[in-house]
Amino acid sequence: MGMTMTQKILAAHAGLDSVCAGQLILAKLDRVLGNDITSPVAIKEFSKLNKDSVFDKDKVTMVMDHFAPNKDIKAAEQCKMCRDFCGEKQVTHFYDAGKMGIEHALLPEKGLVTAGDVVIGADSHTCTYGALGAFSTGVGSTDMACGMAVGKAWFKVPSAIRFNLTGKLNKYVSGKDVILHIIGKIGVDGALYRSMEFSGEGVSELSMSDRLCISNMAIEAGAKNGIFPVDDITLAYLREHGAAEPAVYAADADAEYDEVIEIDLSAVKPTVSFPHLPENAKTFDEIGDIKIDQVVIGSCTNGRLEDLQIAAEILKGKKCADGVRVIVIPATQQIYLDAMEQGLLKIFIESGAVVSTPTCGPCLGGYMGILAKGERAIATTNRNFVGRMGHPESEVYLASPAVAAASAVTGRISSPEEVMA
Repeated sequence: MGMTMTQKILAAHAGLDSVCAGQLILAKLDRVLGNDITSPVAIKEFSKLNKDSVFDKDKVTMVMDHFAPNKDIKAAEQCKMCRDFCGEKQVTHFYDAGKMGIEHALLPEKGLVTAGDVVIGADSHTCTYGALGAFSTGVGSTDMACGMAVGKAWFKVPSAIRFNLTGKLNKYVSGKDVILHIIGKIGVDGALYRSMEFSGEGVSELSMSDRLCISNMAIEAGAKNGIFPVDDITLAYLREHGAAEPAVYAADADAEYDEVIEIDLSAVKPTVSFPHLPENAKTFDEIGDIKIDQVVIGSCTNGRLEDLQIAAEILKGKKCADGVRVIVIPATQQIYLDAMEQGLLKIFIESGAVVSTPTCGPCLGGYMGILAKGERAIATTNRNFVGRMGHPESEVYLASPAVAAASAVTGRISSPEEVMA
């Protein structure tokens, strides 16, 4: 029996000719990632291993992005611990305020992940790098510590679901709508510990931003990872960002999948996930008059330049609705700079929005956009659990940058077509 794309990557990193679903393997790691929340725990565990150095100072990465720039004394202490550790261990890729970005936007931008890599990160959305043809998955801080020490990790080889993509997205429909549609279809545990493997002629119609967004939210369906085939779009992106030489793997023709799900991209509509689970996906023929208090455009899911461009297209020449707080967060310093040079920040500010330095802040209810009791936000983030963005009695609605920007103008959840008509 043939192997899936994920299984081929894992077999190669385990030094095996083949692997099968359910098999336990020890695989070599190409990158180990942590942030300012998860790394301090990993550092404490690392200190118990009696190791003088990390396995490879160029393959460990720490990004200060969740509560950075430091929001309080505890956040400052956490970042200082990471800063001191990386200085002592001579870790090459340490990113602090002024140089950092939201980790899952920063690593692809810096060319730190390439096709065929195996990446673990002490953050659940590490699955983002599957867009680049890598196997990447989130782990706990203890696994991060062991990964930093020995450059290996244990995995149970996942089975897979294949999503066959056909057609082409309509205007104002993006990768965010696709993944919300899929999660609405299969549920938040529909891909539990399985690989979500995307294929089909429709893949070529998706931009890299679309693919990064879709892979990012694979975990919201319970998946071990999400992964896209390596095509000309992937290779061009890797070259542009100076990534290492890719190792290209493709699923065998006789690879075994638990199921195959057909997705016609042309049939996907602007989609909103209602509280308090990403699977509560609705299209605008199901959405009534829902007033909002806050809009967040950013995060590791949708803070890329393409996301800001579409939001600016909708907000240009318009004003954000009275009583609605609109926060725009470019995902990296480079994206911030590019957005500034393209005049996007001017559009946002003139519309009445706030533009923030890169941070994960509001996504996890950290800072820079906390909700009070009874408030509603529409956000381009990836989770809308109870209390995710603040008070347990607040509500978060997940949507694309286009829908979020349109809603900022009207003050209620609105489709882009309504605003741009």
